[in-house]
Amino acid sequence: MHNVVCIKQVPDSAQIRVHPVTNTIMRQGVPTIINPYDLFALEAALELRDKIGGEITVLTMGPPAAEESLRRALTYGADRAVLLTDRAFAGADTLATTYALATAIRRIGEEHGPPDLIFTGKQTIDGDTAQVGPGIAKRLGIGQLTYVADVRSLDLKMRTIEVGRRSEGGIQVLRTNLPCLITMLEGTNEIRRGGMMDALRAARTDIVRWGAQDAGVEDISKCGLKGSPTIVKRVFAPSTRAEKAVLVEAADEPALALIDAIFRHRPKLEAELAVVARLGDARNSPSQGAVR
Repeated sequence: MHNVVCIKQVPDSAQIRVHPVTNTIMRQGVPTIINPYDLFALEAALELRDKIGGEITVLTMGPPAAEESLRRALTYGADRAVLLTDRAFAGADTLATTYALATAIRRIGEEHGPPDLIFTGKQTIDGDTAQVGPGIAKRLGIGQLTYVADVRSLDLKMRTIEVGRRSEGGIQVLRTNLPCLITMLEGTNEIRRGGMMDALRAARTDIVRWGAQDAGVEDISKCGLKGSPTIVKRVFAPSTRAEKAVLVEAADEPALALIDAIFRHRPKLEAELAVVARLGDARNSPSQGAVR
């Protein structure tokens, strides 16, 4: 069995800066980490390998410095790592990113065998779009299971997988055929600590670096800023509210005290509500010609 885990090296969310002209995230000089959601995806792949064997390839797209995150993934136990890096990929939105990653996954399949499962985190903490995982699945023409809480069973003979998917109404149990892509939720497993042997192996391992041509990208216009139809018009911090919060003290009837405080704070509100009530009565009343 061959699993591919897509991870992303992201800026520490506490120190993100935005370029004033391009409105893209400035990564220079900002501490980076592995996207936290991707760690749960990696652990899910490792747990499957512990049970049924196989190999895990970790893939990321980013600048050369992203090699640091790949080595960390190797210390957790991944078998190999591929860094997709090229200036042509810079400034990519989710559409251009999925094109490059899907192309690289096909190339990985040619060299190490087609992947049975592709794991990603549900989203990244810098973009928060949750679009890359589903976008990769669409480009590869395979099924997708999103917001997965746990992998319940895997039948390699029948080529099926069953997962629990968290939804607003509870847990959905879904089954689909392999290959497929899974996006993992946070808090779904306990991320392991890498062993000494894995750490030594990670330090010695040569990270495979692919540019656009190496990965098999045929149309460079679909990559980077050229292939990104998304335009960020403006990035800004929400303005602070001029009004301060009002503390309502109530011991016996908190609900009534709150209502009284609202009406005192907004004197015209009662009259506005009366108008709305009259309009509602007018709509609900029978027409003049109706039989009563």
